[in-house]
Amino acid sequence: MAKQTETRYSEYHRNNLIFKVIDSGPINGKPVILLHGFPETAQSWQATSKILNQHNFRTFAIEQRGYSIAASPKGRFQYSINELVADVKAFIDLQGQPVYVIGHDWGSIVACELSLQYPDLVKHLTLVSVPHTGAFLKAMLSSTQIFTSYYIGFFQLPFIPELLFKRSRFLSNYLLKNSGMTPEQLNDFNQYFIKENRIGTAINWYRSMPLAPIGSTFKKVKVPTLFIWGNKDIAIGKKSAQLNKQFFAGPYEEVHLDATHWIPSQNAEQLSHYFLKAVN
Repeated sequence: MAKQTETRYSEYHRNNLIFKVIDSGPINGKPVILLHGFPETAQSWQATSKILNQHNFRTFAIEQRGYSIAASPKGRFQYSINELVADVKAFIDLQGQPVYVIGHDWGSIVACELSLQYPDLVKHLTLVSVPHTGAFLKAMLSSTQIFTSYYIGFFQLPFIPELLFKRSRFLSNYLLKNSGMTPEQLNDFNQYFIKENRIGTAINWYRSMPLAPIGSTFKKVKVPTLFIWGNKDIAIGKKSAQLNKQFFAGPYEEVHLDATHWIPSQNAEQLSHYFLKAVN
């Protein structure tokens, strides 16, 4: 593949979808793909990007399917994990070289699956907050994780979750403020997901979960991996984090921070420190 790093990106296309990209840092810097989770956008990587850019990394924060307004097809069948992975691969193909990948929350799940399907495209994998799906499911059967993740079942309902988010401040405050989100993050949520009406397509990621193939659920990742988890995370329990190392066959490092679920925005310095330490 020919390198095409001289191009600055504000967006890219896959099929008839247009994905927003925040491209920052030195034009010939080492490429890092940043994948956000729910309910955030590519903007959530600003603090982390700024630090990595100072260390000669060029960061590409992709606003993913259902979050980019011009890449928000209707229906849960459009949000399968294979489609989400293919969206990211399409951008990596434009770079013409292997990349570093950092994923947070749902972005961690996509990053992990990308590394399983296309290990030659990923130089190093960093998973933030959310572990390998195998670890998460195993913890569901052996700890209180199933109760912590009650909202996944709630999000399977049609229309009701987004209706409550739009009509009730209580729901967003309960799910997000109690998880450790700052007032600034809550304001961003209100702007991007309520006022701009992205909440339904974002929730479709959860609604597609029953459609996921089981083939890679417990498959081990061979790409060098760093896993970062916060001990104040109310969405991902300690058991999930402890089981994660079982699902990696390559070099693996794990860091537990005194942090909430929202590490990229709230603990950007620590995240960047451990990433740089792992890849240098």
